[in-house]
Amino acid sequence: MILEQIRNYCLSLPFVSEDMKWGDNLCFSVAEKLFLVVSLDEPLLPASFKVSDEDFIELCLKPEFVQAPYFAKNKWVKVNEIEKFQFYEWKTFIDNAYKLISLKLTKKLQAEIHNQLSQIQSK
Repeated sequence: MILEQIRNYCLSLPFVSEDMKWGDNLCFSVAEKLFLVVSLDEPLLPASFKVSDEDFIELCLKPEFVQAPYFAKNKWVKVNEIEKFQFYEWKTFIDNAYKLISLKLTKKLQAEIHNQLSQIQSK
């Protein structure tokens, strides 16, 4: 199931944690900063994630995406059904969201993340 693949991938990234917020929303954070939310209480499992300013404009023009409620001002988009995308596409969405949020962390933490990602990629 795509949700399990998404979950496993997110948790493989440095400093990522998961928790439940706002009822049944599975949330993934890097160093306690949110980058992906999956709504478990809706049948099609919609998901919201952080995107760049450019991607926000481009993606919101596509029918598969909408501005994420409550998060749109911070450039988040929502996919109404996670199964509409293959895992390799989710991996790209996750990597981009993770990177954008990581860039807001301290320089020290960014360096630790970079080192851990380098070690993962060299395996």
